[in-house]
Amino acid sequence: MGEIMSKQDFTSALDAAIAAPAANQPLAREIVTGASNRPCYAVGRNTDTLSLIGRVRLDGIVDDFAPPGTSWHGLAAVGMAQLPADAVVINCSTSISPVAVEQRLAETGIRSVLSIADLAAASEGAIPHAAMVREQREDWQRFAPEWAELFDTLADDSSRQTLLDVLRYRLTANTAFMRAYTVRTDEQYFEPFLDLRSEVFVDAGGFDGDTTEEFCRRCPDYRQVHLFEPSARNLRAAEARLAGHRDILFHSQALSDGVGQIRFDADAGSSSAVTSGGGDVVAMTTLDRAIPGPVSVIKMDLEGWELKALAGSAQHIRRDRPKLAIAVYHRASDFRDVWRQVRALHPDYRIFLRHYTQGWSETVMFFV
Repeated sequence: MGEIMSKQDFTSALDAAIAAPAANQPLAREIVTGASNRPCYAVGRNTDTLSLIGRVRLDGIVDDFAPPGTSWHGLAAVGMAQLPADAVVINCSTSISPVAVEQRLAETGIRSVLSIADLAAASEGAIPHAAMVREQREDWQRFAPEWAELFDTLADDSSRQTLLDVLRYRLTANTAFMRAYTVRTDEQYFEPFLDLRSEVFVDAGGFDGDTTEEFCRRCPDYRQVHLFEPSARNLRAAEARLAGHRDILFHSQALSDGVGQIRFDADAGSSSAVTSGGGDVVAMTTLDRAIPGPVSVIKMDLEGWELKALAGSAQHIRRDRPKLAIAVYHRASDFRDVWRQVRALHPDYRIFLRHYTQGWSETVMFFV
């Protein structure tokens, strides 16, 4: 970033990103008014693509992995190599690799790529912004001073640059802000400043044991691991994956701020999460109750349930001051809320932020 950006400059940069004219407006206007006769496709099977159905003419969706003959909500799935050279493609892939999608489209010869933000601007609100953009703009407008305070408390320039870039992307869906990033989820939760040695590690949201396996590789002298995963299917996979590792305790409960039962969507793979209806009834507990002894590292990725689990870990955080790696990307407010909650428990942490995709997902806040 060069010289350190001030809170005022940070705020101004974000306001400028929101106010900047959307790209490709003539083409976007043709698409939203129906004036274009060019074939039009969308990338991404998600709620943002669904929001376009009935609002713009779509000839199909782009999916290189779909078997021949696949359709989705009445739209035929085609590979990038099958796209007509004059196709217009709307990039609704915003979570993991939107930059790579655009690069692959360019390599295929597709030059006309739009975002939902382009269509929203061209339609003057008739087409809504992506959910990510709507939620982030609302949170920014309400809490800009707190965002600026968060920015000012980050421990290094990389953290400040990350917050600036990720927030600009979440406010605009403009991939230009993410071109310096790569998908590096194998490095997620593990940064040099954690200085891992002889740790007691808590893997909250252990899924199939992938994070614990990487922890064991990076910290071979660990003392103990506690893996929490309420999905029976995921837990069995974790136990099989980690069968050759020592001193791992598997907990089948969901972590929260109380003890009892809770509904949990146990069959959504890595996205398994607490749900308000449906799903399985699983046991829940607090980290403070489940582990009486000290812990030294806590990783949490609980699909939006991190604040509840942090509240149930308050005694450990106050007493042990463990290093924390907390996912903060599930909701627009998570960055602020996790930052505020942990600082209230232990105000002398150094705070770092790192990002592990080219989209809005997989941002981790570290407290060291």
